[in-house]
Amino acid sequence: MHRPTTLFTPRIQAIVLVAFMWGAYFLNYCDRQAVFAMFPVLKSDLDFTDQQLGLTGAIFLWVYAFGCPVAGQLADVFSKRLLVVLSLAVWSVVTAATGLATSALMLLTLRAAMGISESLYMPAAIALTANAYPPEKRSRAVSLLTTAQIAGTVGGSWFGGWMAQQGMWRTAFLCLGGIGLLYALPYASFLRSIDEESSLETKKTGTYWSLKDLVSIPTFLLLCAVFPLFVFGLWLLYSWLPQFLYEKFDLSLSQAALTATLYLQLGSFIGLLLGGMGADWLFLRTKAARLWLMTVSLVLCAPCLHFIGHASTFWGTCTAAFLFGVSSGLLMGNIFPAAFEVVPGNTRASAVGLLNFCGALLSGFAPLVGGTFKQSLGLERLLSMTGGVYFLAAILLILGIRWLFPIDYAKTH
Repeated sequence: MHRPTTLFTPRIQAIVLVAFMWGAYFLNYCDRQAVFAMFPVLKSDLDFTDQQLGLTGAIFLWVYAFGCPVAGQLADVFSKRLLVVLSLAVWSVVTAATGLATSALMLLTLRAAMGISESLYMPAAIALTANAYPPEKRSRAVSLLTTAQIAGTVGGSWFGGWMAQQGMWRTAFLCLGGIGLLYALPYASFLRSIDEESSLETKKTGTYWSLKDLVSIPTFLLLCAVFPLFVFGLWLLYSWLPQFLYEKFDLSLSQAALTATLYLQLGSFIGLLLGGMGADWLFLRTKAARLWLMTVSLVLCAPCLHFIGHASTFWGTCTAAFLFGVSSGLLMGNIFPAAFEVVPGNTRASAVGLLNFCGALLSGFAPLVGGTFKQSLGLERLLSMTGGVYFLAAILLILGIRWLFPIDYAKTH
């Protein structure tokens, strides 16, 4: 079989791979997050209601959820390299088209299309990255890639809010889409040099039914239950914190968008790096290291959610958001490497796809719940209730580490 040729050593090639993946993942989050900083302008320009604003996140996440398991299966059977480039090109076209929306219905339809196109990316990207590194370095690689999510959320939210404040929200989407299409050219050129079947454990499955194997692994099913609970709180903040700060502290659109993302995502960036390095170090001492760090993450996140909503001062809210970010990063960088400890190597993309399906399906309700109950319950109470659910999820993980993980790890290895 012909193998791609490259000028890079395997170590350098793995580093460059993460760099290219990082750039595409950064654009992925810029494109999906920019709209949340534009809510007040969309209400005036396209006559959005609060519930329709919530649907901009909910529709995207629901469509994204159902696309992820399909994308994971495709990535385990066909070329991961082709899927990540195709996904980038299509979502960039959809992003540019969003700038041409003339009604709430048209924009919501394009958000659904973005959900389809972006769902193709993450399962293949995470699997390619994980396959390039040994287990004792895997959390660092995946965590570093995931920092693109942080940077993209900050960059997309700030850019979207700033452009909306200038009366140029349409231009913002056109620019983001154009940048993505240009980036696809060198991205595709580099990926041609990657051998995505470099070892036996990463061979393609040859079947469309690897999901049947995954759902028979108790620890993996536990992760599929815990992950959505975590992501629900994350998306409640992503979608409604800019508006919450805009109304509570009388900020401008760009100030609210930047504040809502800067402290939260700066903390997440730090937490991701700490969680990645810490997990790889602890992995040499206990194979359940990643699950333990996820448990710590949930326990620490819970009170932070409460204080984000109930802090009486601006700086108190910012501090709570920063601490939530640090704590959440411990889980974000370890959820997929933790799953890879108990699933077969050639089903990794499918595992990411199924986890994303579970996470996005539930978290799709977060923007909608925020918009529906913003006036009656208030975001403050919703955040506190979500913190309570985080504590319950941590208890489930502790039970899983004790009773499920040792058996499933032994079977896989």
